[in-house]
Amino acid sequence: MTDNLADTMPFSKLMGVEVTSADKDLVVGKLVVRPDLCTAWGTLHGGAIMAFADALGTIGSFMNLPDGANGTTTIESKTNFIRAAKEGITVTAEATPVSTGRRVSVWQTSLKRPDGKLIALVTQTQMVL
Repeated sequence: MTDNLADTMPFSKLMGVEVTSADKDLVVGKLVVRPDLCTAWGTLHGGAIMAFADALGTIGSFMNLPDGANGTTTIESKTNFIRAAKEGITVTAEATPVSTGRRVSVWQTSLKRPDGKLIALVTQTQMVL
């Protein structure tokens, strides 16, 4: 198994998501804002923000799977976009569980710039398979 849990998900690996720590109650990661992840104005694309958060929430959900479960899949995601993240910076994110259950798991992920300012807040629901 890879040291970077995001490498187990091909799209997250392609994006360059790096998981720096992960346990049942907190998943932390970082992402360098590369030009190919940006809008025409040199800021991190909303889809990249959502995909980054989804990766961390998915990992957290997977770590909380009940016995006998086969996996997890996102069934809902809501994003509040707060401010831009410019090309060249490293965005950090922390995903924490709102609720973990036998059928669904809800995670909230906050993404921040190096200056500590909030970029986005993502809430996602994962269905247990």
